[in-house]
Amino acid sequence: MGIQIHPIPPVYDKNSKILILGSFPSVKSREARFFYGHPRNRFWEVLAGVLKCGCPATVIQKKRLLLENHIALWDVIKSCEISGSADSSIKNAVPNDLGEIFSCADILAVYANGGTSYNLFKRFYKNKEISRLPSTSPANAAYSLERLISEWSIILDNL
Repeated sequence: MGIQIHPIPPVYDKNSKILILGSFPSVKSREARFFYGHPRNRFWEVLAGVLKCGCPATVIQKKRLLLENHIALWDVIKSCEISGSADSSIKNAVPNDLGEIFSCADILAVYANGGTSYNLFKRFYKNKEISRLPSTSPANAAYSLERLISEWSIILDNL
């Protein structure tokens, strides 16, 4: 288990209104060089369901979906030791500098995709507010797609 460096730049622009944070990219996402690259991760399906649009397939479509809907996307961790894709194995986490997003965009709300990103954000950014959403990971089998879409619909309050 060596140190992994986050390979994916954040997606945002000056019109971003919310920031969604994951913990650290999965092996599949690191290979794809874009967020939520594992075919069983439901992030893109959930976002499409919340926004009532088609599910994006390509990186270009995914970036367009985010930016057209004023959503910034990144991860809390810049580097860490991790075994495979397991959040539970994360050690020696170093945070990303979220200041570049906050200085560029008027972010109204920050949302964590699951407990690990929520807990890490709270540890590294004590003076910032964040809301925890249920993880879209396939490991979160307790949540159906419909239930995830329902819970994630709270993001619409700030879009």
